[in-house]
Parts: sequence; C-alpha cells; structure tokens
Amino acid sequence: MPTVEELYRNYGILADATETAGQHKDAYQVILDGVKGGAKEKRLAAQFIPKFFKHFPELADSAINAQLDLCEDEDVSIRRQAIKELPQFATGDNLPRVADILTQLLQSDDSAEFNLVNNALLSIFKMDAKGTLGGLFSQILQGEDIVRERAIKFLSTKLKTLPEEVLTKEVEELILTESKKVLEDVTGEEFVLFMKILSGLKSLQTVSGRQQLVELVAEQADLEQTFNPSDPDCVDRLLQCTRQAVPLFSKNVHSTRFVTYFCEHVLPNLSSLTSPVEGLDIQLEVLKLLAEMSSFCGDMEKLESNLKKLFDKLLEYMPLPPEEAENGENAGNEEPKLQFSYVECLLYSFHQLGRKLPDFLTSKLNAEKLKDFKIRLQYFARGLQVYIRQLRLALQGKTGEALKTEENKIKVVALKITNNINVLIKDLFHIPPSYKSTVTLSWKPVQKADAGQKRTSEDTTSSSPPKKAPAGPKRDARQIYNPPSGKYSSNLGSFSYEQRGGFRGGRGRGWGGRGNRSRGRIY
Repeated sequence: MPTVEELYRNYGILADATETAGQHKDAYQVILDGVKGGAKEKRLAAQFIPKFFKHFPELADSAINAQLDLCEDEDVSIRRQAIKELPQFATGDNLPRVADILTQLLQSDDSAEFNLVNNALLSIFKMDAKGTLGGLFSQILQGEDIVRERAIKFLSTKLKTLPEEVLTKEVEELILTESKKVLEDVTGEEFVLFMKILSGLKSLQTVSGRQQLVELVAEQADLEQTFNPSDPDCVDRLLQCTRQAVPLFSKNVHSTRFVTYFCEHVLPNLSSLTSPVEGLDIQLEVLKLLAEMSSFCGDMEKLESNLKKLFDKLLEYMPLPPEEAENGENAGNEEPKLQFSYVECLLYSFHQLGRKLPDFLTSKLNAEKLKDFKIRLQYFARGLQVYIRQLRLALQGKTGEALKTEENKIKVVALKITNNINVLIKDLFHIPPSYKSTVTLSWKPVQKADAGQKRTSEDTTSSSPPKKAPAGPKRDARQIYNPPSGKYSSNLGSFSYEQRGGFRGGRGRGWGGRGNRSRGRIY
C-alpha cells in the first residue's frame, strides 16, 4: 500500500506529464492502490483518481470501482469527498453507470452526503440527460424500495429546476416512455408523484398532451373493471386516479369517460362505499369529484339513462315535506335533515348534464314525477331561505380576523353552499326548466375576470380546476355546522386528502404487485 509521500510523488509525475500522462500507467496504478491505505491515503486517492481518469481508458473499470470503494467507506468525510468527485467519471459510455451508482447512493441517511449525491446527479444531468435518466429509471424499475422511492422523489422535485436546453423534446419523450413502464406496477403514492412529473413536462402542456395524460390516468383507474364498493383499495384507486385527472379536464379535454363511469357504477353504490381513510366522508368526496368533472363532460352515449341515475340520487337527498296533522303541526317526530353539501354537488352535476338534454324534466319524466320533484324543490328552497337568513345574520358586520375563526369559516362556506343551491333551484323552477345560471362550487376559489375581458359561461361555471392540487382538509377536524333541522358539511378546502396506508406495506396492494426483485449492489 502506498504512503502519502508516494501518492504525492506519483501525482507529480502525472501532473508534470500533462497530455502525455497516459504513458505513466504505473504511476496511476499506485494512486489506485491508495484506496487500500489509511484515512489520509484514501482522502488523497479520492481526489487524485478522478483527476487523471480520462488519460487511462483501459483502467476505467478499476478506477470507477476504486472510487466506489471510497463511496462506501466507514469514514463519512472520505465518502463525501469520493461522491463529490463522481461526476468526473461521467464520460462517454461510463455516464449511465455513474448515474446508476449515484441513484443507489440516494439511500444515504447523512444529509450532507445526500445533498452531494443530489448535486452530482444534477451536474451529470446537464452533461447528458438521456444517459442520466437511463441510470435513474434502471434503479426505479429494479432497485431497492428505498432507492426507488428516492429516485422517484428526485425526478418529481428536480426535473422542474432544469433549464429548457436540458429538457429537450427528445428527453421529455424518453421520460414519458420510461414512466409508462413504471406505471405498469406502482403504488398510489408513486402514481401521484409520476403524474406530478409528467404534467410538468412542457411537451404535455398542449391539448393533445393533456389528452394523453387523461388516457394514462384512465388506464390506471381501470375503468373497464367491475367496481367493488366494499373494497377500500378499489375505491381508493378510483378516487386517486380521478383526483389526478380533474386538473387536466377542460373544454377541449373532456371528462366524459370518468363521468359515465361514476354515473353508471359509483352513484348506484354510493351508500355502500368503503372509505380507504378513517374519518373521511367518502360519499361527499365522490360527489365533489363528480361535480368538478361534470363541467367538462362531452357528448355522452347513454345521457338520458345516466341523467336518470343522477336525478334518482338527487331525490334521495331532497325529502318531501313532512305530513301535517289536523291541527297543522308536523305529524312526524322531526323534520327531515337537509344535507346541503351533498345536494350542492348533485344539483350542480344534474344542472351541468341537464344542459345537454334540456327537456329531460318536461319530456322524459311523467307528470307525477315532475310534480313530486317540484314539491321537493319547494320544500328544500323554503328551508334554504331560513338558513341563508340565519347565516347572514351570524356573519353580519364581521370582517378580517373575525372571519378567520373556525366557526365563522364554516359559516362562510355554508353560506356559499346555500347560495349555490338557491341559484340552481331557481333555474329549475323556470317553465320550462332553465340551465343558464352559473355558480362557482363552494370549495373552489372564485375566478376573477381580467378588466375588460369577457368570461365564457363555461369558465365561470367551472372556475377552471387549478393545475396544482390544493392542500387537503384535516381529517380529524371535520366539524359539522348544525342549524335547526339542517346539516352543513364543513369540509373546508378541497376534496383531496393525503393517502396514507392505502397502498404502503408493499407495492402491490390494490395497484398490482411489484413482486420480489433481486436486490443488492448492482454497480
């Protein structure tokens, strides 16, 4: 084993030889042997090996392996030095191998070391994006679970930081191709991350690109399969996929396939859905998703049939007025509960799809059915007016900080819900029923039109789903505001929630098993 002095002497020989350093193979071999020495010798070897690496292509394997030994040294300072120098080995055919090695090193628990690996990967990404992606995806498909997880996270956080000259159209096509391979077998959490990666690619920002992403999501959702409402994994899979699809829908990218599936398979089983997350109002989550998608539904094959299913479900939440006894008081023990959050979603979805078949209520229903529906609407509208007055009175004069208390936040949302239902009911009371009014769903941010710019009816109605999924509600803070005889779901924020436990504990639960692959160092 060479001493520190011998390492410096041989370093001098190679440095003095400049471009003819390749003629001094013995001197380089001494430096390679430095990895077998003590801490000082190893530190020098970690710096000297990469410095002259390019002059000895015939010793490339030996040099890379020697550096790898240093990357796995017990001394953290030696490891850091060796990792820092790794990009210097990323030349020609060696680059994918170096990318593969760096990807495996992402499993480090030392924060400084982990940051060095990230920086090294970014630097070789800028040298050769395709080669680097080859190493990353190789580990995502075949590596240890911890490596796979961190490689996916690296792509989801770092790709967006790379300049356009690095992320060319060809590179983005490679990312899409390789991602499709991975998506054949993923967990729910991984799927969400890959959708984040793909939806951020410039080449997929077009209408055709968005359509491609929707088809990818539909494939993951497996909309051809029989829906099993009692299987939490089946329910979670559908919800997770739909959440990823919602921001992609627009007037040019239609939600028809998803809306059809929800109407035909999910709505009839709404009451028997098994929630994948404890404390989640799964029925409300489903209805919110349907409402969001209904704005962008295109031509539907079985429109009348699906509108009938939606109408029937709406009736379940719009009770008839209680019968009155002879003295004019309620014959029943109490008035029916009015579930405003559910009704907002169902009424909005019915209003959106009803535009496509405006004579549904007048021509497709018999007179008795229509009369029954009008009675229900009227009863609901009466209760609605009472609650709107109560809410306005409770919020009167409150501004700024006063409106930020949890109780008042709930009341503000409740007021939005009741106002929305009121507008939609008024439309349906027209003769014939009208579908012209536009409302912004209570959980969506209000879109402001630019000065002097007209907004289209569709934009106002849908309030255009945001590109980024908003933060989900706290699961343990689902408060209910209960005015007399009424119920408001106070699910503040959006419909999304963090998925935990639904897919973890081994890839394969619910989303297809990844199976056991060979593990270990495959440098």
